Amino acid sequence: MIAVHFGAGNIGRGFIGSLLYDSGYETIFVDVNEEIVDLINERKEYQVVLADQSKETVTIKNVSAINSMQDADLVKKAIAEADIVTTAVGPNILPIIAKSIQEGLRLRLELNNKTPLNIIACENLIGGSTLLKESVYKSLSDEEKEVFNQYFAFPDAAVDRIVPNQVNEDKLLVMVEPYFEWVVEQSKMVGDIPQIEGITYVEELNPYIERKLFTVNTGHAVAAYLGYQAGIQTIDQALANEQIKDLLEKTLQETGLLLSKKHSFDISEHNSYIKKIITRFLNENLADDVTRVGRGPLRKLGPNDRLVGPAKQFVELVGSEPIYLAKAIAAALNYDVKTDDEAVQIQNLIQEKGIEATVTEVTKLEKDSRLFTLIVQQYHELKNKQ
Repeated sequence: MIAVHFGAGNIGRGFIGSLLYDSGYETIFVDVNEEIVDLINERKEYQVVLADQSKETVTIKNVSAINSMQDADLVKKAIAEADIVTTAVGPNILPIIAKSIQEGLRLRLELNNKTPLNIIACENLIGGSTLLKESVYKSLSDEEKEVFNQYFAFPDAAVDRIVPNQVNEDKLLVMVEPYFEWVVEQSKMVGDIPQIEGITYVEELNPYIERKLFTVNTGHAVAAYLGYQAGIQTIDQALANEQIKDLLEKTLQETGLLLSKKHSFDISEHNSYIKKIITRFLNENLADDVTRVGRGPLRKLGPNDRLVGPAKQFVELVGSEPIYLAKAIAAALNYDVKTDDEAVQIQNLIQEKGIEATVTEVTKLEKDSRLFTLIVQQYHELKNKQ
């Protein structure tokens, strides 16, 4: 079995590539990093280290790589022969790789390979595969779209594994946390379901996407912004601070109440999930910098992202004020890392237009909304404490 995976970075090698190998696939990585591509082709293997006390090391074999900038025809041929295509390139790169995927799928049909193929975007993004499909289909004729729909599918997925910043002497070695989750929407798949160890197939993905986004991503961001405010360097050190840990727990209780209302999650089971997530954040072997986790606050404060998104839904579905989410949003607005372009942009907005205009511009909230008022109030309370 052949898997074509776009993105030979740490997530691609340490998460998706590892599970594909465990499931018996020969994996062809597609990337633009010449050094990584050449090393994979030279060694035909790499190592994955678990970030825990054991430091267990696993060797991933049956791998090769293609430089998509230099060998576009090889990429097309690989897709034409693949049993599955996956990605871990980052949301902004999906439209860029769409052309290669489109050409590969066209070649597949030209070669009369009518075996159905699933293309799964494993990105930190709601609807990543749907976005990729839209980009692939953008320049197709209506007739081509009909044929593509018959043989190819783009099921959405939710992925979760922390891969910390790292610099290793061995450029292919990657350290990952032991925990992972890969959930795929089976109802959107075509043909036989790929038997990949570690995938959970579900009929409806959105509850699992929101559970992950509003627990893992929200929690990670909250720990980062509160940790930064306290002058703490890493996530595990931030959560060793009882006050920060308490604020995080209360924030995730708010998102948990929202999720239980919206998706009928069992609240006791979800509380166990929250505890598991916080335990992961406390892993000192990951030593994730708060500035890495908190980077890009403009995106993280977007109207449907991990902070404002659940806060808005909390007001609508729970009917009360999300005090602790508002505190986290205020901390994100006060995140002033000079090397973070988005943080600088927010601070400049506050200086030029004031906090109220900034909240409106960044979060798209109406000035007369309960949440807007609460966020501004929490921001002023935070500034008064400094």
